[in-house]
Amino acid sequence: RPPNFTEQRSGGNCSRSPGHLFTMVAKALRMLPALVGVALANVDVQGRTYATEPWDATFQIDLDGQEGGPQESFTVRVHPDWAPEGAKRFQDIVQTPSVLTGARFFRVVPNFMVQFGIPGEPQVAREWKEKNIPDDQVLKSNKRGYMTYATAGPGTRTTQMFINFRNNSFLDSQGFAPFAEVIGNGMDVVDKIQSKYGENPNQGLIQSQGNGYLRTKFPELSFVSGVSSSFLASDKQETL
Repeated sequence: RPPNFTEQRSGGNCSRSPGHLFTMVAKALRMLPALVGVALANVDVQGRTYATEPWDATFQIDLDGQEGGPQESFTVRVHPDWAPEGAKRFQDIVQTPSVLTGARFFRVVPNFMVQFGIPGEPQVAREWKEKNIPDDQVLKSNKRGYMTYATAGPGTRTTQMFINFRNNSFLDSQGFAPFAEVIGNGMDVVDKIQSKYGENPNQGLIQSQGNGYLRTKFPELSFVSGVSSSFLASDKQETL
């Protein structure tokens, strides 16, 4: 008598035919990419789990626009619960020094906001320009010192950010979702960022020519010389 591979229900035992087992394996393999995608969605560009608790990032700034000049700093506290997708993207940015190191504060409007986040190297700028992230619900108002992503419409946030110089609550209804806040007396430094060029730098030329364009046309723009973060320091102790 040939072996019995049909399902057995008596006594709680169960066996299946080779064809049925093959179908189950094939189904599992089809699900694998989706499962891997879910897993990858929970880690940043360096493979570290995205933070779910508040964490700090400290910006080192060259206010006078001269490399090697006097440094000042301010610290922002990132709140993943305010804007989860925005916080994840910022963690990716901090983990990729080429994004912000050397990036100029290219749009500075007194009594409104200061904008930055286009990488200084055109190749890096091109890469990140296409990495849009989903929109977050606006849970916090755009208060003075709150940091928010710039956007060109729904689903277009990438690496450009701004810090509010004042309470700009009118931005809330337009979908601008703060994800971090400048803490301590950090706004004393932010208020010193060079504003003489206003909105004159051309964003298209910044994207295509990078800091070469900005150094030539707007040599005194303040810029980011480095960013350090609390979760990177604690990661050595395996506590993201």
